[in-house]
Amino acid sequence: MGINFDGQLVVAISSRALFDFEEENQVFETGSAQDTQPGAPPSARKDAAYMKLQLERLDVPARPGVAFSLVKKLLAFNDAPESLGEAASPAVPRKRVEVVILSRNDPVSGMRVFRSAQHYGLAIQRGTFNRGAPPWRYLKPLHANLFLSTHLSDVRAALEAGVPAAQVYPNSVRASDAHPNEVRIAFDGDAVLFSDEAEAVYQAQGLSAFQAHERDKAAQPLLAGPFKPLLEALQRLQQAGTSRMSLRTALVTARSAPAHERAIRTLMNWNIEVDEAMFLGGLDKGEFLREFEPDFFFDDQTGHVNSAALHVPAGHVVSGISNPVL
Repeated sequence: MGINFDGQLVVAISSRALFDFEEENQVFETGSAQDTQPGAPPSARKDAAYMKLQLERLDVPARPGVAFSLVKKLLAFNDAPESLGEAASPAVPRKRVEVVILSRNDPVSGMRVFRSAQHYGLAIQRGTFNRGAPPWRYLKPLHANLFLSTHLSDVRAALEAGVPAAQVYPNSVRASDAHPNEVRIAFDGDAVLFSDEAEAVYQAQGLSAFQAHERDKAAQPLLAGPFKPLLEALQRLQQAGTSRMSLRTALVTARSAPAHERAIRTLMNWNIEVDEAMFLGGLDKGEFLREFEPDFFFDDQTGHVNSAALHVPAGHVVSGISNPVL
């Protein structure tokens, strides 16, 4: 019987989202390394310079990147003992999370990615290295629950294919180490967990119309946004539980009363619970996220992502009315 990831949380991630390859990427972008292929096209020379640098650093572990903490903690669910009441089997540990590298890096640079993962004890065994080609097309055979990448076009394509995806901001502040045994994830509401229906009303008619619309439809659940499937998968992981690892989720939204009720009732209709809900009514999200200390925050608006990135790891969900395809 072939291997499959049935029942597992599958996270696909680019090498730059997992590790800090910004210095190496600068070599590729500027072609500042020594020319290794005189006479070749500029793109080929930059590609060769990047490969040469990665090969020279093969035995130097890359620094942790923006999504490193999230991945490390999620993989720890595989190491933790079964929760009480489950049939524990020490000889055959239960695997709950699978992480796969989907990278635009070349295969040679991929060696450093895997060596870096091994150095940090990350049990990552699978990956594709596509040398500049978009890797998002491999999300379908993986049945991925989440895709994290620094490439905007790959994130857009993944979302269009129905996979929860976010553009990682490489310069985001790294996650706090204050909660080593708890994964913390925060989500915006409209256009992320929920559809952009209400956001469209707000942008077209203003705050008063938005509040009235949501008050009148408080009992009518919002349609699902692109990240509902991820929240469902995380809840399954949370409910499975272990004695050493736990998961905490938060809804962090610009909504305020009376628009809060529809958001809460929608989650109840989905049979999904979040541990915290912050209805900020336009207050800056960044400072509240600083206090929550998530391993990652997802939002559809670049202003909120930029604010969050000053305090926590953050990613842009390129969906909904705030992100038209130009």
